[in-house]
Amino acid sequence: MATTPPALRTRFTELVGCTVPVQQAGMGWVSGVDLAAAVSEAGGLGMVAFPMATPEALTGLLEDVRRRTTRPVGVNFILPVLQDHACVDIAAERMSVVEFFWATPSPRLVARAKAGGALAAWQVGSVAEAREAADAGCDFVIVQGAEAGGHVRGSRALLPLLCEVVEHVGIPVVAAGGIATARSVAAVLAAGADAARIGTRFIATTEADAHPEYQRALIRAGAADTVLTTQFSVMWPDAPHRVLSACVDRARGLDTDVAGEIVLAGATVPVTASSPFCPTRTATGQVDAMPLYAGESVGAVTRVEPAADVIRELATGAVARLREALSGQDPD
Repeated sequence: MATTPPALRTRFTELVGCTVPVQQAGMGWVSGVDLAAAVSEAGGLGMVAFPMATPEALTGLLEDVRRRTTRPVGVNFILPVLQDHACVDIAAERMSVVEFFWATPSPRLVARAKAGGALAAWQVGSVAEAREAADAGCDFVIVQGAEAGGHVRGSRALLPLLCEVVEHVGIPVVAAGGIATARSVAAVLAAGADAARIGTRFIATTEADAHPEYQRALIRAGAADTVLTTQFSVMWPDAPHRVLSACVDRARGLDTDVAGEIVLAGATVPVTASSPFCPTRTATGQVDAMPLYAGESVGAVTRVEPAADVIRELATGAVARLREALSGQDPD
């Protein structure tokens, strides 16, 4: 019988209402309803992300989330591809957290999210952006290091960036980038983070909407097999992203303008060569030439497992590591 992960109280868990200081990253259509609900039910903060969904489609998807769990769930919006700001209102009325990425923090959008009853958060890549997020009224900020998979906002390694940010903002800080093990969760908590944000590890779960070939590629890969590139920039220029290097080589070798197809919100959509759509379960065609987003933590991915098992391992191990680190210290 599965054991319940230990509660680990931080400012993040108190604010959000979860029991484990782990936020699952919003990863496009890969982080769908099943994954978010499973993470939240296990005690973390699950996140959904449905880029370019219409207000009508988003409403249905979020209502499906609410049928799966009553626990806190968040929505991630990537601002360059947010086509209708009414989606922010829809999310804020239904979800616990509304999070924004890839733009200067906007007091107007933060206020809009909070007016609907949600907590507002911003993912940033610098100390300056973290300050702007706090000044804009965000309830917490996610600090992303360059080790992260997917689109990478800044250029600095996580740990020194995190240490500076926690000194300059008063709101809870979530650490993101290269975190996939209990030891790394404990490390960022010890460095002052209020939670750890994890993406790559959750792609290799039974609930993620990731293509099996994508998951197998993650299992085979190590940290040296990722690269920060701009290869998959069709539709979204000037946005560096970390992927498995093998998919870059395959994309460059394509002799067609379309890598395949994918089903999004019930509609079949062509995946243009070098576009940012990563392969979900529904993807067909040249899956290995689509962006296989992965962080430098990919070496910790060794199998496909339930999201609840990942949460349990991270929480139990982080508590043990923190206790171990403190056990030899003089309390005075």
